[in-house]
Amino acid sequence: MAAELVRKGSAVADIGTDHAYLPAYLLLNDIVYKALACDKRKGPLLNAEKTAKIYHLEDRLELRLSDGFDNIKPGEADDFVICGMGGSLTAELLSKAPWLKDENVRLILQPQSHSVDVRRFLIENGFEIEKETAVFDEGRVYNAMLAKFTGKKQDKPEGYEHFGALINNTDEASVYTVKRTIEYLKVRCRSEKEYGDESEAKKLERIILSAEESINDSQRNI
Repeated sequence: MAAELVRKGSAVADIGTDHAYLPAYLLLNDIVYKALACDKRKGPLLNAEKTAKIYHLEDRLELRLSDGFDNIKPGEADDFVICGMGGSLTAELLSKAPWLKDENVRLILQPQSHSVDVRRFLIENGFEIEKETAVFDEGRVYNAMLAKFTGKKQDKPEGYEHFGALINNTDEASVYTVKRTIEYLKVRCRSEKEYGDESEAKKLERIILSAEESINDSQRNI
């Protein structure tokens, strides 16, 4: 899923690469011409080195000890991938690399949790989410997003950060993710009504209603 969002012919940097399976896949399938496999720990980079040797990718897969983007220079890659980290950490890493605000750069982000934090960061910092996808794998659902910097204020519907572009998808994994998010927001809404802020509860009610209408409309059009 994440690999499909990487641009063909680009140079890619995989942040938090672990075994470097993603950059290896991209190289072996001629999707990218070179790759940086980055991790902040030496252990994962040793695993990445083994992967490079197994697939004879030593000349095209560069290993880099880097905490996030700290040891990466602007221009070393075109597409930057962060997969498998929490949304809050992903947003934090992005915030420490302001040079990513480049219209030629693409971000491929697959947060394990708290996707809302990633979307909120992107929206507030001038990034446009071009595409979002979701997929089931071994009983769990994962989503990924492709973003680019435009510098423009994003005029998004209320609650967009909770669903992103998934709200417009009709595939099973996307619909499941949206419905699961709606159920979570309903719990939050009840809590706000009973113990919290009534205005926040009304806001959540509007977001939930709009999301449910979007799902119903998309399913009618299938």
